[in-house]
Amino acid sequence: MDDEENAFELLQRYRRDRRVLLNFILSANLVKKVVMPPGAVSLDDVDLDQVSIDYVLNCAKKGEMLELSDAIRAYHDGIGFPSMNNAGSAGEFFLVTSPEPSGSPPRRAPPPVPVYTPSPIVSNSHLSKSQSFQSTQLQELTVDDIEDFEDDDDDDEEEVNSLRVSRRNPYNASDIVLGLPPFATGVSDDDLRETAYEVLLASVGASGGLIVPSKEKKKDKKSRLLRKLARSKSDNVVPQSQRSPGLAGLLETMRIQLEISESMDVRTRQGLVNALVGKAGKRMDTLLVPLELLHCISRTEFSDKKAYVRWQKRQLNMLEEGLVNYPVVGFGESGRKASDLRILLTKIEESESLPPSTAELQRTECLRSLREIAVPLAERPARGDLTGEVCHWADGYHVNVKLYEKLLFSVFDILDEGKLTEEVEEILELLKSTWRILGITETIHYTCYAWVLFRQFVVTGEQGLLKLVIGQLKKIPLREQRGPQERLHLKSLHSKVEGEGGFQEWTFLQSFLLPIQKWADKQLGDYHLHFAESSVRMEEIVTVAMVTRTLLLEDSDVAMQAYVRDQDQIESYISSSVKHAFARAVEVTAATVQEHSLALLAEETKKLLKKESTIYMPILSQWDPQATVVSASLLHKLYGNKLKPFVDGVEHLTEDVVSVFPAADNLEHCVLALIASTNGEENLDAYCKQKLTLYQIETISGTVVMRWVNSQLGRILGWVERAYQQERWDPISAQQRHGSSIVEVFRIVEETVDQFFALKVPMRYGELSCLFRGIDNAFQVYVNHVTDKLVSKEDLIPPVPVLTRYKRESGIKAFVKKDVIDPRLPDVRRSSQINVLSTPKLCVLLNTLYYAISQLNRLEDSIWERWTKKRPRDNFSTKGSVDDKMRSSVQKDAFDGSRKDINAAIDRICEFTGTKVIFWDFREQFIDNLYKPSVSQSRLESLIEPLDVVLNQLCDVIVEPLRDRIVTALLQASLDGLLRVILDGGPSRVFFPSDAKFMEEDLDILKEFFISGGDGLPRGAVENLVARARHVIKFHGCETRVLIDDLKSASGLDVQGNGSKLGADTQTLLRILCHRSDSEASQFLKKQYKIPKSAA
Repeated sequence: MDDEENAFELLQRYRRDRRVLLNFILSANLVKKVVMPPGAVSLDDVDLDQVSIDYVLNCAKKGEMLELSDAIRAYHDGIGFPSMNNAGSAGEFFLVTSPEPSGSPPRRAPPPVPVYTPSPIVSNSHLSKSQSFQSTQLQELTVDDIEDFEDDDDDDEEEVNSLRVSRRNPYNASDIVLGLPPFATGVSDDDLRETAYEVLLASVGASGGLIVPSKEKKKDKKSRLLRKLARSKSDNVVPQSQRSPGLAGLLETMRIQLEISESMDVRTRQGLVNALVGKAGKRMDTLLVPLELLHCISRTEFSDKKAYVRWQKRQLNMLEEGLVNYPVVGFGESGRKASDLRILLTKIEESESLPPSTAELQRTECLRSLREIAVPLAERPARGDLTGEVCHWADGYHVNVKLYEKLLFSVFDILDEGKLTEEVEEILELLKSTWRILGITETIHYTCYAWVLFRQFVVTGEQGLLKLVIGQLKKIPLREQRGPQERLHLKSLHSKVEGEGGFQEWTFLQSFLLPIQKWADKQLGDYHLHFAESSVRMEEIVTVAMVTRTLLLEDSDVAMQAYVRDQDQIESYISSSVKHAFARAVEVTAATVQEHSLALLAEETKKLLKKESTIYMPILSQWDPQATVVSASLLHKLYGNKLKPFVDGVEHLTEDVVSVFPAADNLEHCVLALIASTNGEENLDAYCKQKLTLYQIETISGTVVMRWVNSQLGRILGWVERAYQQERWDPISAQQRHGSSIVEVFRIVEETVDQFFALKVPMRYGELSCLFRGIDNAFQVYVNHVTDKLVSKEDLIPPVPVLTRYKRESGIKAFVKKDVIDPRLPDVRRSSQINVLSTPKLCVLLNTLYYAISQLNRLEDSIWERWTKKRPRDNFSTKGSVDDKMRSSVQKDAFDGSRKDINAAIDRICEFTGTKVIFWDFREQFIDNLYKPSVSQSRLESLIEPLDVVLNQLCDVIVEPLRDRIVTALLQASLDGLLRVILDGGPSRVFFPSDAKFMEEDLDILKEFFISGGDGLPRGAVENLVARARHVIKFHGCETRVLIDDLKSASGLDVQGNGSKLGADTQTLLRILCHRSDSEASQFLKKQYKIPKSAA
C-alpha cells in the first residue's frame, strides 16, 4: 500500500513539474501570442495537463501564434502515439532510451498509474491555494507561485533547475544503509545536502574563489531551460557541461548536482561574504557558518515565511548536531554551555510564532547570546590545532561523514545516475578543500567514496561502478600504512547503532564497510539466484566482499591468516547458495508425476553441478582452490540425504529402481570426476574415504541384478535341456547345415543378454562375470549332451587277435584256445546306438559345434562392446584393484570353458567318425578281408571307391572350416586300419617279403586318394601321417634273418645289444615275424617268445 501511495505522489510531482514549465513558457513571452480557448479568461481557467507541450514548443520556435484550443486538440489526438520530436519528417519518433546500450530490461515494474479521466476545459479556480502538494488531488499554481518562480526563489526555482528529480527512477535502497545512528534533531537528507553546499562555498571562499553572481544570471534562464529540456537521457556519453570556465563554472556544476536553487546559492554566497566584513585576517573556512548565515540573512530575503522558517530550522539543527550532539571535543566542564545553547536554539525557533516586533527583538538577543556560547565551543582546539585555526562545527563524527557523503554524491550525472559526470576528477579535487572544515582524512575519503559508489551501484544496477568501488577499496590504507595521528583519530571514531541484539558500538570502518559486506554476503549467499546470468558481476562482487572483509578483519584485530579466512568465507558462500539452489530443485521436482522425483532431482543436481563448475567455481577458486571440491561434495551429500531412505528400501528390480539408480550413479560419477580433476585421480580414493559417503549404488544394484541373473541362468538351462531333447540332428537347410537346437540355445541366451543390458541400473564386473559364467556353463552343458551320444572307441574297434606263429604245432591246442577266444563284441543296444549316428548326423553334430564356437565369439564381442558403452567412465574408480582384477579375469576367461569343451568335442567326434567308418562301417571289407588270403589277391584299391562315397558324403554335409579336420580323421583311421591289418591281422594273414612292394603301392594309392590332386588334404600333412605306415611296410620287405637279428639286438637277446639297427621297436618287429610265412621265424618265436602256432 505504501509503495502505491509513493508512486501516486511521484506521478503527481511529475504533473506539477509539467504544469510549472508550461506556465513559465506561456507567461514569459516565449510565445508570440497566446489565444485562450472558448470560455477561458486566463491561464487559471485552462487545464494545463491537457495541453500538448510539443505543440507549444513548436509554436515558440517558429514564432507563431499559439491557439490553446489547437494545443489541447493535439494533445488528445497524439495521446495514443509515441512522442514526436517535431524536428524532422512526421514519420520520425525517438525512444526514451537507446535499445542497444540500454542493457537488460528494468528489474522492477513501473509505478502504477492512477486512473485519471481528462476533464473538459473548465476553470479550476475553485481549488484552494493552500492545498498541500501532498494532496492526492491535482493542484493549480497560484499567482504567488508564479511570482516566486520569476524572482528565483527557493522552491519553484528548484523545481525548474532540478530536472533530475523528475527523471530519477525511485530505486529502493533500503537494504543498504550506513551503520550510523539517526540525528536527534531530525536533520533530513535535503538539509544535509544544502549544508554540504554551504560548507563547500566556505571552503572555496577561504582561497578567495567565492564570487557572488550578479542578477544578470536571469537573462540566460531561457536558453538554459531549453538546453536542459533538449537534453535526453538516451545519450550514451555524458555531454560536456556547458558551463563557465574555471572555478566559477565548477561551482555552478556543483550547485546543479546538489540541487541547490540559484536564489539559495546567491543568498548563501552573499551571506558568507558579509560574514567576513570587519573580520580582517579571518579565513572563511574558520567561520561558524550556520551562525554567520543566521546573522547575515534576514527574513526579507525570502519570498515566503515557510521557506525562511525551514531554512532557519536547518541552520539551528546543524548547530545543535555539530556543537552539542556530535562535537569533536567533549564538553567536560562546559556541559552547562551545551544546555544553554539548546535553550537559545529553542528560543530562536519559537520567536517565529511571536508578533513581528517581539520576534525580531528576541531573535536578535538570542543570536548574540548564541554567538557568545557557540564560538568558544567551536574554536576549542582539537587534533593538535591552535585556537581559532579550525572552527569545529562540522567535523564531529558522524556529522562530518554524512555531509561529505552528500558532497560525494555530486559526482554522478544528473540525468544518468549510473554514470559519473565528466567533471568527476575536478569535483573530487574541489572536495579536498572541504577536508579542513569536515575533518576528512585520506582513509575517510576513500572509505566514504567507496561507500557512495557502491550504494549508487545498488540503486542503479550500473555494473561499471563496481570496478570503481574495488579501486577505492584497495586504496584504503591498512593500519600500518596510516600515520600515527590518523590511526589515533580513526580509533576514536565510534558510533552506537541499534541492531537485533540491542545497541552495538561500531568503528568508522565498520559503519561504512559492514553494510557493504552484508549486502555482498547476502547476494553471494545465494549466487545461483542473484548471478544466474552475469558471472562477471559476481566476480566483482566477490572481490568487493573479500577486500572489505580483509579491511574489517584488520580493523578488528582478529589474528587469523588471510588465506584461511578467505577460504572459510568462500566455503560459507558455497554452502549457503548450494543449499538454497538445491532446495529450489527439490521443490520443483517434488511436483512432478511422470518420473520418480529422485531421478529428476539427480538430473537437476547434475545441472547445478555443471553450472557450478563452469560458471561460479572459476571465480570462487581464485580465493579458495578447493572451492570446486567443496561445492561438488556438498551437492553429493545433499542428494545422498534424499536418496538414502529410497536405497535402504530396495530389494528387487522395480521401475523406480531402474529410474533412480542410473541417475544417482551418473551424478556420483560426475561429482567424482570433478573432484578428481581438482585433486588428482591419485588422491581421489583417499578423499572419498575421508570426506564422502558414497551412495553404494553399484553394490546394492549389483546384489539385485545378481538375483535377476541367477534366475535367468536357471531359465537358460531349462531351455538347453528342452532344445536338446527335441533335436533330431538334421540340417536346418542346405545353407544352414547345423542343428536347430543350437539356434534355440543362442536365441534364449541373446534374449537374456539383451534384458541384462536393458537394465539401466549401475553394475560392476561381478554381475558381468556372473552372466559370463552362467552362459559358459549353459554351453558346456549343451556340449556334454552332444558328446554323451557317442560310444567309446573300444566299442567300435574289434579286439586285437592273439599273436600266433605261422608253423603248425599240435601239442598246445588247449593253450591256444584259452588265449585266442576273446571276441568282445558290442551288445545289441550299443550296436543300435552306434548305427543311429550315421555319417551325415555326425557331420551335423560337428557343424552344430562349429556354429556354437563361431557364434560364441560374436556373442562375447557383442557383450564387451555393450559393456564398454554402459561403463564408459572406468578411468577412475574408488573400488581399487579388486575391481580391476575382476575385470582382467573376466576378459581373459569369459567363455574359455565352453571353447575348450567345444574344441575337444569336435576332435572327439571327428575321431569317432573316422573310426566308425573304417572299423565299424568298413569292418568286413577293410579290417576282416583286406590282404586275405594273400596281398596280391585282396588289394587296398578295392576300398577306394567305398571310401570315395563316404568322403563325398562327408564333404556334402560338413562345413568348409571343418572339412580338413574330418577328412584328416578319416585318413588317420584308414592308416590305423592298415596298420591293424599288417601288424595285428590275426592267424589268417601271412606275409612274404615280396608283399612289401604291393603294400607300398597300396599306401601310395591311399595317400593320393586323400591328396586328390591338390583338392584334398595338403600333401605335406598326408606325408607326415603315412610316414609310420611306410616304415612298417619297409620292415615287411626285410629278410627274416635281418628281422630276427634286429629284434634280438633291440630286445637285448644279443650279447652286443646295440639296439635296433632298422629303427623299429620290438613290438613292431615281433608282430612282423608273427605274420611272416617262414619256418625260421616260427622257430625263433617259439623258442624265444613261446608264441603258439596259428590255427589256420
